[in-house]
Amino acid sequence: MSAINKQAVKQFLIELQDSICQQLEQVDGAAKFKQDAWSREPGEKLGGGGLTRVMTDGAVFEQGGVNFSHVEGQEMPASATAHRPELAGRRFEAMGVSLVMHPNNPYVPTSHANVRFFIAEKDGEDPIWWFGGGFDLTPFYPFEEDARHWHETAKKVCAPFGEHVYREHKAWCDKYFYLPHRDETRGVGGLFFDDLNHWEFDKCLSYIKAVGEGYTQAYLPIVERRKDTDFGDRERQFQLYRRGRYVEFNLVFDRGTLFGLQSGGRTESILMSMPPLARWEYGYQVEEDSHEAELYKHFLKPRDW
Repeated sequence: MSAINKQAVKQFLIELQDSICQQLEQVDGAAKFKQDAWSREPGEKLGGGGLTRVMTDGAVFEQGGVNFSHVEGQEMPASATAHRPELAGRRFEAMGVSLVMHPNNPYVPTSHANVRFFIAEKDGEDPIWWFGGGFDLTPFYPFEEDARHWHETAKKVCAPFGEHVYREHKAWCDKYFYLPHRDETRGVGGLFFDDLNHWEFDKCLSYIKAVGEGYTQAYLPIVERRKDTDFGDRERQFQLYRRGRYVEFNLVFDRGTLFGLQSGGRTESILMSMPPLARWEYGYQVEEDSHEAELYKHFLKPRDW
């Protein structure tokens, strides 16, 4: 059994944040990420710190952020121990990179990725640890070739770890990023997994690395393909309307958001995933056979790509 190496995880996450930010700046061509380093004062509910990087008003990205955080606490929030009672009475550490990019052009999908590590320890007992993460795509004006590329990349990421991994983590993503009150998925899915500890530590870390590095391989070709597509106010208004779904999911269902807020995490960094603008419209209906209708007909239900 390979030994747990928290420092190796942290070093990878720091390097991953750097790499992703550099690649996103390159494809944007205009904006740069602004850095906001933060730390917790001694005696606060949640200790540790992190580095939040935010891009605004870019040529390609209206707003987006890539966060690294490493936090620790002496006790788990009640929401976590209700789900995992064996964590009660344990001190914990959580570290990860989480990102959301909201493009200007409605033909460029919003994207999200996250890789994370959690460990809970108690003197005299074995540590409880796991990895989690994934990436998912939220198009407004979807294209079959984009969704296929996204999922083909995800499948390649998973292939070295077992033929069943993509199938299982794709299905988990479809189930997780689902809005039951709308009866629709948030987008076209991708990969999602949690509680990953059934492999040896080193293999789990290798998988996390593959997923983290696979995000830009999956996303940037789509951005390059769609970023110069002409659009008008109709497309912009539909983009803003669909961003409302993103807000609904993140504030009502997303585990990371809920855990962060309930554990006393840094609010600005946690809510960095919100789009800069969104709208809601009562009783909105898309026109039949329109490009907007294609999203609802063919892309907001789980399917094989």
